[in-house]
Amino acid sequence: MEEIGKKRETTISENDCDEEQRAKIDVWRYIFGFTEMAVLKCAIELGIAEAMEAHGRAGISLSELATALNCSSSYLYRIIRFLVHLKFFKEKCSSTTNGTKHYTLTPLGRLLMKQGERGMAALVLLETSPFMLAPWHALSDRIRHNDRPAFEAAHGEDIWGFAAENPNHSKLINEAMACDARIVVPAVINGCADVFDGVESVVDIGGGDGTTLGMLVKAFPWIKGIDFDLPHVVSVAPERNGVEHIGGDMFKAVPQADAAFLMWILHDWCDEECIEILKKCREAIPQDKGKVIIVDAVIEGDDHGREKERSEEDHKLRGAKLMLDMAMMIHTNTGKERTREEWQYVLDNAGFSRFVVRPIRAVQSVIVAYY
Repeated sequence: MEEIGKKRETTISENDCDEEQRAKIDVWRYIFGFTEMAVLKCAIELGIAEAMEAHGRAGISLSELATALNCSSSYLYRIIRFLVHLKFFKEKCSSTTNGTKHYTLTPLGRLLMKQGERGMAALVLLETSPFMLAPWHALSDRIRHNDRPAFEAAHGEDIWGFAAENPNHSKLINEAMACDARIVVPAVINGCADVFDGVESVVDIGGGDGTTLGMLVKAFPWIKGIDFDLPHVVSVAPERNGVEHIGGDMFKAVPQADAAFLMWILHDWCDEECIEILKKCREAIPQDKGKVIIVDAVIEGDDHGREKERSEEDHKLRGAKLMLDMAMMIHTNTGKERTREEWQYVLDNAGFSRFVVRPIRAVQSVIVAYY
């Protein structure tokens, strides 16, 4: 028995050592966590993905890439090596190239393209801009004092006031939101097309440059679209078929339509402000067939006992939503990502009779609230 006890102690001790070693590696990853973000920004600014895509499946050699981008091959190699490790790029050798490595894009790497329906470069460039990074340094102050939002502490005004006075930053925000729309709206259309049955008009609240609404009207051509946003936003919005641009304030009034559409809007505001916005939406839709369509994240309940039951994909998805929640705490005064119960609270208090949550192939879900 004594010998069995010693073996058990040895096993436990070895497990503790392994866990401690893994912890040390993880901490190093977190210490340099910003590296991934910075290298992605670098790759986008250099145009690496576009250069690789131009060479197709055959791939491009390091020397060809360095020539195309007019940069140092030695430094470029280290960037490429890092992004191969992260699975953005893939390297291959073949007899036809005399063993020279050639690089191609993976599906992940194609998301770094500035152009195209699936590119997410604009979102990366927004979140890695100095204006968006600076507030993160004030996170602990926000937690301790809760008296001044981190973005305001860094820049002297909230994110919306800053964007209104800085057209370049406002443009960056609009491009990022349009980028997100090109990814999320097809998921909404493919997963929830029936939500738009019988809807003849849609007002997109906080619709930016109208990208989202343009895609919805194209998919459902019977719909009349109203792009509703702040005057300085819609004043520079391009003309789109079937879309009317109207400037205004969603806290005061919302243009009338069969359905009010809010994508990535309500997570910017606290519960009381969401309730106020949703009440204006409810006033704008008809009682018999009106609905409010919300595209926002829904965080699963904090059931830690089920953590091991989640698939790796579900675990990553939850992690992305929790990261977004941190970003809301940094970049907005009172915004947050919500659980289903928190969504029920704001919708009930805004006077809606019922709602349903529809998952789609995106970080967001579709929440449909009925009059």
